[in-house]
Amino acid sequence: MELSAWSLLPPLAAIVLAMWTRQVILSLAAGILLGGLILASGHPGVGFASGVEAVVGVFSEPGQTRLVLFALLIGPLVRLMEVFGGVAGFVTWVERRHLVTSRRGARMLAWGVGLVLFIETNITLLVTGAVCRPLFDRHGESRQRLAYLADSTSAPVCILIPFNAWGALILGLLAAQGIEEPLSVFAAAVPLNFYALAAVALSGYSAWSGWAPGPMARARPVVTDSGPGSVGTVQPGKAVNMVLPLAVLLVAMPVGLWVTGDGNLARGSGSTSALWAVLAALVCAAVLVLMPRRNTLHEVMAEIMRGLEGFLGMVVILVLAMGLGQICDDLGTGAYVAGLLTGVAHPALLLPLTFLLSAVVAFATGTSWGTFAIMIPLAVATASSFSLPPAPLVAAVLSGGIFGDHASPISDTTVVASLAAGSEVIDHVRTQMPYALLAAALALVAFAICGVFLRSA
Repeated sequence: MELSAWSLLPPLAAIVLAMWTRQVILSLAAGILLGGLILASGHPGVGFASGVEAVVGVFSEPGQTRLVLFALLIGPLVRLMEVFGGVAGFVTWVERRHLVTSRRGARMLAWGVGLVLFIETNITLLVTGAVCRPLFDRHGESRQRLAYLADSTSAPVCILIPFNAWGALILGLLAAQGIEEPLSVFAAAVPLNFYALAAVALSGYSAWSGWAPGPMARARPVVTDSGPGSVGTVQPGKAVNMVLPLAVLLVAMPVGLWVTGDGNLARGSGSTSALWAVLAALVCAAVLVLMPRRNTLHEVMAEIMRGLEGFLGMVVILVLAMGLGQICDDLGTGAYVAGLLTGVAHPALLLPLTFLLSAVVAFATGTSWGTFAIMIPLAVATASSFSLPPAPLVAAVLSGGIFGDHASPISDTTVVASLAAGSEVIDHVRTQMPYALLAAALALVAFAICGVFLRSA
């Protein structure tokens, strides 16, 4: 299909509808159907069928299917840790040692949990939400602040680590472009990933100081716990019921990468490893709650099913987001935006322009991974044509993808962060936006400065 500005309509429609109606599922579905209509040249029947096939096609790709299963299984894992007292036990352990005695302490705990759980963004978001939501409520801190801290320490941290699902994706994309040492390029890109570094540092400063610009200053705390992982009755439990499954998750991920990569972590399958890791953690959590013989297998299975049910909405959003990504791919949305790089004559402009274009693609499509798949090949080819090292351009792509994903109301990480914290999605987007824009401005300046040095090199 010939690339044109029409390819921007489906993602833009989804974004505007999400902001207007606050219904993310409806907005994503509308974007998919509009994309199908454009692909079908305005024929309604064919357009509807194309939209449906885009969603069905999500499951034709094994990697995407594994990620959907992974997202679905997070629900039972978090449910078991919550309902059988693992989260409550950890919170009690923290409070007994007077580790969290103030709003600052609650904020710093949320920030710290995000730094430690760097395996996968949804795990980071959901565990941070489950652990810190009651502490935020107890100390009078807003859910929007929790959503911001969780979101700012999920993808921005995960993208800095090579040996997790995100790192495996980036290494695979680099290898596919003929990069002989993808790990070396990734490592060189980490200190140049200015948006991720700025987002983590800014969220840490906000957690410590309480700085709350604009909409965040007007956010109010709640007195009841109504997040997606909330449970009616929680058994008294031990912190080990949460800590050990998470430890298994952290260990199983690199082990999975090592096994699927035939002894080479850099060549492992991120989606396979993530699925194996969450399955291992789920089995561990189930065994822990069954061992005291206080709980029956029937009770555990019932809670697993409730966990699946509770996170079904999140999985639907993930599938629809992937479907919209497929529609955008068929329309050439990313290629159209990325094509704006063509004709840039000055290497000094390459880094800031690559950052901005990657941000636009990620914001419009709601997927940083899809943005990486579109922009990294272009970045590597551009670096080669200008005889430049690939790491700075790769870093600009990663930074832009994270920023666009961070700011987009149709991003799955935005939605999951909101659900985990018990906040409305649009409220989270509005309160997080000033922080994201400031971090993006800092990153843009840094890339502009680096671009000058690239030109001088």
